[in-house]
Amino acid sequence: MEVILSRRQFSASALAAMASIAIIKSPARAADFTMKFGTDNSPQHPNATEGAKAFDAIRRDTKGRVDIQLFPNNQLGGAAAMLQQVRTGALEFMLIDGVTLGDVVDVAAIAGIGFAFNETKHALTAFDGDLGKYVHDQINAKGLYAHRSIFLNGMREVTSSTAAITGPDSFNNFKIRVPPAKMSVDLFKSLGASPTPIAFNELYTALQTKIVDGQENPLANIDTAHFYEVQKYLSLTNHMWSGFWLIGNQDSWNNLPPDLRPIVERNFQSYAMAQRKATDSLNVSLAQGLAAKGLKVNSPPHDTFKPRLGSYYAKWKGEFGNDAWTLLEKYCGKLG
Repeated sequence: MEVILSRRQFSASALAAMASIAIIKSPARAADFTMKFGTDNSPQHPNATEGAKAFDAIRRDTKGRVDIQLFPNNQLGGAAAMLQQVRTGALEFMLIDGVTLGDVVDVAAIAGIGFAFNETKHALTAFDGDLGKYVHDQINAKGLYAHRSIFLNGMREVTSSTAAITGPDSFNNFKIRVPPAKMSVDLFKSLGASPTPIAFNELYTALQTKIVDGQENPLANIDTAHFYEVQKYLSLTNHMWSGFWLIGNQDSWNNLPPDLRPIVERNFQSYAMAQRKATDSLNVSLAQGLAAKGLKVNSPPHDTFKPRLGSYYAKWKGEFGNDAWTLLEKYCGKLG
């Protein structure tokens, strides 16, 4: 039977056909700005899980013009290698611990002064305040982009395969892995330990093969990196606070049009707050959680370690200068 279409029906059919052809033949629009973001944490760490959400929001809010691609788990190399890539422009953004960043921006390491902060809230008050602003400005002065809000890593604790840390004497000749940073090496030398700088992506193997007796990291890192599989003891020393700076290549940041930068900044700020909340929640729950995974947990007296650190504090006051040290003691009280 012959089917006769009215002009209106024919027009509708033709439009539908053309639309279907357009859908098939028109590829998704490529982003105007495709950028890489690196972190040495595992995909399960809040740095990666909250980052993925933030970068999805940036794609949405910029209507696909900015595509930030996440590379967790040392896919682009360890922290020191990624920092070099950021400085040369091979990598647009990364999260980096302040102590490690201190090899390029000296004062960034002030976050890790031993036994300065008692807890995370104490440290965040300082870094959301005048001390954080001072460090942020110094990072920018080195030609790097830095987001204003510091991200949370947490209080650093010690794990060991040999014995628990019960006081300062436990560190005598203790072979401990530290990040490749002067601040960390100096702290543990001052406590009597034998610190060995090893990149985070090599740490599990170093513990497994007994190159070192132990290591120090926030609880979230200890858990997501599965160090409980190759360690026996967890000592809640709270010896150092650790925070991540979100830094980037300044030229890459400047290349973003002025209308896009506020969108990225706004989502970076949401990322920072969500990451803090998730990391803090994880750290709070993990002392018991890591005990359930086999680690023997103890809490040595916090105030027994400072008496060994007089010369250490004097040295780093000289390294950072009076302005930075005065801001630190504004929040921490007299050190040394």
